[in-house]
Amino acid sequence: MRIDGLQYANWSEKIFRQLREGRVDAVHVTIAYHETFRETVLNFERWNRWFETYSDLILKGTSARDIDIARKTNRTAIFFGFQNPSPMEDDIGLIEILHTLGARFMQLTYNNQSLLATGCYEAEDSGITRMGKQVIKEMNRVGLVVDMSHSADRSTIEAADISERPIAITHANPFEWSPALRNKKDDVIQAVTQNGGMIGFSLYPHHLKDKSACTLQSFCEMVARAADTYGVTHLGIGSDLCQDQPDSVVEWMRTGRWSKEIDFGEGSAASPGFPKMPSWFQDNRDFDNLEAGLRDVGMSADEVAAIMGGNWYRFFDDNFGASVP
Repeated sequence: MRIDGLQYANWSEKIFRQLREGRVDAVHVTIAYHETFRETVLNFERWNRWFETYSDLILKGTSARDIDIARKTNRTAIFFGFQNPSPMEDDIGLIEILHTLGARFMQLTYNNQSLLATGCYEAEDSGITRMGKQVIKEMNRVGLVVDMSHSADRSTIEAADISERPIAITHANPFEWSPALRNKKDDVIQAVTQNGGMIGFSLYPHHLKDKSACTLQSFCEMVARAADTYGVTHLGIGSDLCQDQPDSVVEWMRTGRWSKEIDFGEGSAASPGFPKMPSWFQDNRDFDNLEAGLRDVGMSADEVAAIMGGNWYRFFDDNFGASVP
């Protein structure tokens, strides 16, 4: 089983076919960065057309059982998420509506302070806000997973402790391996995993040691060390693959409408666009390389299977439905 915890590709028939060539059974797809509720609904609508047009390649995923259907019919199940709470605007009632439409993950922040929590680029982290506590409670109730991938340390730890259901960091790496602002320190990962949560390891070059020059062995050794430290059952892949996106999309991701200036984020003024992917992971057909690399650093077949998809499957199965009253 192969499940990717996060992608933001420029979706097309080509990429849908590559998902099948790479035998990817399910993928969590970002369908909102800074969109309003109405704009997000239009993104759902666009995906509905793709599900109709490419019904032989993809299907909409809302529960782990849809992954079983995808595997039986040689398709990829698509699960939706937001990298910002903007689709719910300032209305807690929209959380259930968004879940009904198909959302299964929502980040409480995207780099900046939000109404709910603090982003990883802010100088001061005030933690989960009053509204944030109420939103987490409602997300727990309906089965919308709390994602803290772009959140600051205190906010992430508090979210893991406040949430009555496990939370996720869908796409990041250990800070000690690669000290990027977006990567997570040991106490943050401990808080998430000790509360039953998941971390998906990112292949986005700004999150990698040596960036685009990162080796497969280095990445897989990092995963193996994390398995020893946090337990293999809490680990998966969240590639953060942004395949075929034009560089202009980076500006939308980082800046949205909140600034008149260009926010280079994890890049640099000299290279504000998308970085070059490592040679061993160019697109979804390269999941074979990851699987082989994990075996080569000494991980067992069961451990590799868990990281490549089994852990995400269990997490989806446990957390996408409404909580029992």
